[in-house]
Amino acid sequence: MIVIITPEKQVHKETEIINELFREGLDLLHIRKPFINSEEMTEFIKKINPEFHHQLVLHSHHHLAEDFDISRLHFREIDRRNDLHQSFKDKIISTSVHDIETFNELGNEWEYAFVSPVFPSISKKGYGENSIILNDIIRRENSKVKLIALGGINENNILEVFSNDIDGVALLGAIWENNKPIQIFKKCRQNALSQ
Repeated sequence: MIVIITPEKQVHKETEIINELFREGLDLLHIRKPFINSEEMTEFIKKINPEFHHQLVLHSHHHLAEDFDISRLHFREIDRRNDLHQSFKDKIISTSVHDIETFNELGNEWEYAFVSPVFPSISKKGYGENSIILNDIIRRENSKVKLIALGGINENNILEVFSNDIDGVALLGAIWENNKPIQIFKKCRQNALSQ
């Protein structure tokens, strides 16, 4: 599985790129736009082809899920600890963790969790420089929750990530910090499928 996370700030022709990414085989798109309000989020989602709405995951403005027939919601670590996901029992939910111990403690209600940073981040300079998560994955004990590797993953190292006990990868900087996002996604997908 390959997931793409949107950049926090708008990118030129972002929704056109998103529609093309879906046409090229993208599994899921996480919409992470912490600085936009509900109306702006509504307009953003409207620009994504409705046939792909079932592949969208909302990080915020969860109430909009009903308006767009979106069944997937993501909860940050702090939201998970505060049990904010409890009122969305009819949704498919995911979360984020930053170490394998926390991942191993996740309950069955979570479909998957981002575990990061695997490599130094592309979008957050300096973040993940000393990460040992890829080494720690061998201590994975939780088989009920899918493990999605995140952080610094690109077309050159994606095979290394998939050679570990993971269920998928999430891309952010590799896609959005590049002037050829579609081509990079296609290379990542081709490399992942070749394993």
